[in-house]
Amino acid sequence: MPGRLKVKIVAGRHLPVMDRASDLTDAFVEVKFGNTTFKTDVYPKSLNPQWNSEWFKFEVDDEELQDEPLQITVLDHDTYSANDAIGKVYIDIDPLLYSEAATVISGWFPIYDTIHGIRGEINVVVKVDLFNDLNRFRQSSCGVKFFCTTSIPKCYRAVVIHGFVEELVVNEDPEYQWIDRIRTPRASNEARQRLISLMSGELQRKIGLKVLEMRGNAVVGYLQCFDLEGESGLVVRAIGTACTLDKLSNTSAFLPACNSPSKEMKEIPFNEDPNPNTYSSGPSTPLKNQTYSFSPSKSYSRQSSSSDTDLSLTPKTGMGSGSAGKEGGPFKTLLRQQTQSALEQREFPFFTLTTFPPGFLVHVGGVVSARSVKLLDRIHNPDEPETRDAWWAEIRQEIKSHAKALGCHAVVGYSESTSICEEVCILSASGTAAVLNPRFLQDGTMEGCLEQRIEEASPPGCGFCHIPYDELNMPFPAHLTYCYNCRKQKVPDVLFTTIDLPVEAIVVGKGCLIQARLCRLKKKAQAEANATSISNLLPFMEYEVHTQLMNKLKLRGMNALFGLRIQITVGENMLMGLASATGVYLAALPTPGGIQIAGKTPNDGTYEQHISHMQKKINDTIAKNKELYEINPPELPEEIIGSPIPEPRQRSRLLRSQSESSDEVTELDLSHGKKDAFVLEIDDTDAMEDVHSLLTDVPPPSGFYSCNTEIMPGINNWTPEIQMFTAVRVSRLSNINPTNQTLNKNFNDLCENLLKSLYFKLRSMVPCCLCHVNFTVALPEDELVQIAVTAVAITYDKNQALQANKAPTEKSQQRASTDNEEQLQFPLELCSDPLSSQPFSPAKATSLEKASPLAEGYLRHRSVPSCANSTVSVVKMTPLSFLPGAKITKYLGIINMFFIRETTSLREEGGVSGFLHAFIAEVFAMVRAHVAALGGNAVVSYIMKQCVFMENPNKNQAQCLINVSGDAVIFVRESELEMLPVQPSAATPQPTSSAGDVTT
Repeated sequence: MPGRLKVKIVAGRHLPVMDRASDLTDAFVEVKFGNTTFKTDVYPKSLNPQWNSEWFKFEVDDEELQDEPLQITVLDHDTYSANDAIGKVYIDIDPLLYSEAATVISGWFPIYDTIHGIRGEINVVVKVDLFNDLNRFRQSSCGVKFFCTTSIPKCYRAVVIHGFVEELVVNEDPEYQWIDRIRTPRASNEARQRLISLMSGELQRKIGLKVLEMRGNAVVGYLQCFDLEGESGLVVRAIGTACTLDKLSNTSAFLPACNSPSKEMKEIPFNEDPNPNTYSSGPSTPLKNQTYSFSPSKSYSRQSSSSDTDLSLTPKTGMGSGSAGKEGGPFKTLLRQQTQSALEQREFPFFTLTTFPPGFLVHVGGVVSARSVKLLDRIHNPDEPETRDAWWAEIRQEIKSHAKALGCHAVVGYSESTSICEEVCILSASGTAAVLNPRFLQDGTMEGCLEQRIEEASPPGCGFCHIPYDELNMPFPAHLTYCYNCRKQKVPDVLFTTIDLPVEAIVVGKGCLIQARLCRLKKKAQAEANATSISNLLPFMEYEVHTQLMNKLKLRGMNALFGLRIQITVGENMLMGLASATGVYLAALPTPGGIQIAGKTPNDGTYEQHISHMQKKINDTIAKNKELYEINPPELPEEIIGSPIPEPRQRSRLLRSQSESSDEVTELDLSHGKKDAFVLEIDDTDAMEDVHSLLTDVPPPSGFYSCNTEIMPGINNWTPEIQMFTAVRVSRLSNINPTNQTLNKNFNDLCENLLKSLYFKLRSMVPCCLCHVNFTVALPEDELVQIAVTAVAITYDKNQALQANKAPTEKSQQRASTDNEEQLQFPLELCSDPLSSQPFSPAKATSLEKASPLAEGYLRHRSVPSCANSTVSVVKMTPLSFLPGAKITKYLGIINMFFIRETTSLREEGGVSGFLHAFIAEVFAMVRAHVAALGGNAVVSYIMKQCVFMENPNKNQAQCLINVSGDAVIFVRESELEMLPVQPSAATPQPTSSAGDVTT
C-alpha cells in the first residue's frame, strides 16, 4: 500500500447538552475514511470529554488520500434509541501530501452541524506516511501544489509558465433525490456536503494529473466553482495556470527580494536553477537538464476539437505586422513568431494570472468576453460529462478567436462564471487579450542579446499599452495617438483590462472603484422561450454596461480600467448586470476630453437651458474628481513637443480611409488636454435618467479610497494594519408594477448604501483604502436581490510624502509600514485574556498570541514574558496575496471549503440578518481552525466564491450555502525578521499574529 493514514482523537470541549435529565452528554466519536470506520469509547456524562484514543490506522492508496476527506462524527450515546448526532468535521488530507508542506495536522476543530451550527470543539491529530510508488499507471497527482493567488506565489520563482488547465466533474444532487421519501434536512445537507467534498478532491487530483503531463509541479490562480443545477444535477469545475515553480532558498526567503517580483527576477537568472531538486511524483532529473516547453499539439482537454481550428478574423500570416515600427521591428516580429508558435500548440492559450513577473506581458489588446445561454438537461451518467465540456469548449474557442482578431496570441486574467435560474444557465468567460514574452513559456533557448534588444525596444513604463493589432485592419473603430511616454508606438485613447495594474506602469494621481449597475425586466417563460428572451436581452445589456463604464471613467478624468469584472445574473423575471473595475490615469494614454451632452428633442428655450445646466454640472464634477484623485498630468516639455515624430509606415492606398488626412492631424497633436469630448446623446427620457444617475454617483467620504484590484494605484505607504470584512445584504427591489427605471434606481441605491455603511463602520480606520472589493450579486426569488461583498481595509500614512510617478511595489509598502509602525491606530503586540474569543472590533486592541510550542519558544527567544500565558491564536485573513509589512515564508496548502446551514427558526435567530451574520462568523471560525491546525497563521487570497441564500418566511425557514477558498501560509513581520537568524533551520519557530474580521 502506498500510504497509511493515522488519526488520534484527543479530547472535546464545550459540547452541547444532549441528556436533559443530567444536563450532560455521553459522547463518542466515529472516524471514517473511505469505507473504513473506527469508534472511540463512550465518555460518560461530560461536556469536556477526554478520549485520548489509540492511533486509528487506515491503509489507503494515495489516490484515495486525494479524493476522500477524513470524516469525524461526534455522537451522543443512547442505550434504548438511536444515537443522536452532535456534529461533524471534514479534514482535507491533501496538504500533508506535499514534499515541503506540513507533516501533521493537529489542533482544535469546531464541530459543525448543518442545523445548529458550531457545537463545541474536538482535538484531533492526523499524520500520513507515504511509501515509494513505482507504478507508472497510477492515477494520483501527489506533490502538485495548488495556489488560489493569481500571481506567482511569494518565495517562489516561475521557471516555466506552461498554460491553461481545466476539468469538471458532474453528479446528481442529493438534495433532489429524496422525492420518493420524506426529506430530512440534516441527512440531505450532510449527503450534499460529503458529495461536494468528494467531487472537489477528485477534481483537484485530475487537474494535478494534467499538470504532471505538462511536466509542471504547481497550479497558480486555481479557481474552483460549483454549479447547482437543481434537478439537472451538480457540476464542480475548475480552471488554473500550470507552472513549474522553484522554491527560493531559505536565505532568500528572508531577504526583501522575496516579496519584490522585479528584484526576484533580476537576482536569479531565468535559465539557471540555483537549487535543483526532485519532485516526489515528477521527473527525477534536475530542472536545468530538462526541456519545459509546450508539448506538441497534444490536447489536455477531453474534447476532440482540434487545436488547429482557426476562427480568427485576421489571417495568421499577418500576425507579425501589428505595431512593429521602424525601430526594433525585426525583433518584435521574431518575438511575435516565437510566442505564436509556443502558444498555438495549446488548445486554449489562457492564463488565470492577473499579476505577472516583469517582462512577461509585452502588449495588452483589451478585454475579450463571450456569453452563451444554455438549457440544462438532466445528467444521466456522471462518468460522461461531455455536454458541459462541449459548452465550455465552445465559449473558449470564441474567446480565442476574439484575441486573434486583436492581434494577440494569449488571454490573461481569464475567468469563467455561470448564472443559473430554473432550467436556464448563462455561461460567461472573459479575459484580456495580450502578447507575451516567449522566454517564460519555454526553456529559454533564445539568445541573450535578442532578449536584451526586445526589452530595449519595449519601454518598461508604457510598453504594455502599445497596440498589438494592425491599425489599418482594426476590428473596431478607435482613436489612436502616439504614446505620451516614448512617442514610438501607437496607443488607444482608453484601455479596459481584467488584470491588475502592472508594477512598472506609470500612473498619475490615485485610482478609484468604478461600478456600472443595470436591471432589465423580462417576461416569465419556460424552457426555450425563456432562453430566447434572455439571449435577445444580453447584447444590449452588455452594451449598456460598457457605456456606463465609459461615462463614469470620463467623469472621473481617467483613461484606463483594471480588474474589470462583469456579472450578468439571471432571475425569474429580470436580468441584472454589475460591473466593477478600478479606474486610473495612465501617463502613456491621452488625456480624456470630458463629456459633451447633445440633445435631439424639440428646440425650446427651457430644454436648452436644462441641457446647458446639466453640461455645467458635468464639467464641475470632472474638475472636482480631478482634484480629488490628484490627476495633474505634467505638461510635456517644449523639446518633446517640437521634436520630430516617427515616420508612419508605408500604407496601402486600398486600406486608406477617406478621412485619413484629417485623422493624422489630430494624431500629431501631442499636447496634453485633448479637446475631443465624449458625446453623450440624449434622445429620450431614459437617456436623461442615465445622465442624472451619472451625476448622483457620490465619491467616498474624505479619507477613504476604494478599488477592486490588490493594490490601490497611487498609494504606496501602507501600514501593517489590515481589516478584512464580509457583508451580505438581501433586499426587495420593488413590490408593485416595477419598471426598468425604478429597478435601476433601487439597485443603484442598494449598492451605494452598502458602500456607505462600510465607510461608516470603518470610520475609525481613516485614512484607509478598501482594496480587492469583490461584489457578488444573486437573484434568489422574484424581485429579491442579494449582494455579498468581501474586501480588506488597509490603513496608510497620509503624512508621508508620496513618491512621484512610482509604482507601489510591495517592497516600498513594507518599508513604509515598518517606518510608521509607531503611528498605528491600534497597537499590534498587546496581550489579551487567553480565554477571550471576542471578534475583532476597531475599538479594541488585538493581541499577539501563540498557537504551538514552536511559537512559545519563539516568544521566549524574544523575551516577551507578558505573552507567556496566551493559548489562543487568531489567524489573519485577507483577500490580498500578501500582507503589508510582512513576509510569507511558507505556503501550507489550499483551503477550499463548502458549508450548508439550514434553520427552521429564522425569526428566533434574528431574521435574515442574524442568521447570515452568525453563519459567516462560523465560516470564519472553521477556516481559521483548519489553518491553525496546519501550523499557519494567515489565509491569503481569501475569497467567498458563492453565497446562495433561500428563505421561506411563511414557514420560518431559511437555507444558505457558502463556498470559500484561500491559501494557508506562515508569515513573519518585517520588524521581527531582524530577530531571526540569517539562515534559519527547518525547525525555526514561526511567530503568530492576530487580526479579526468585521461581519455585517
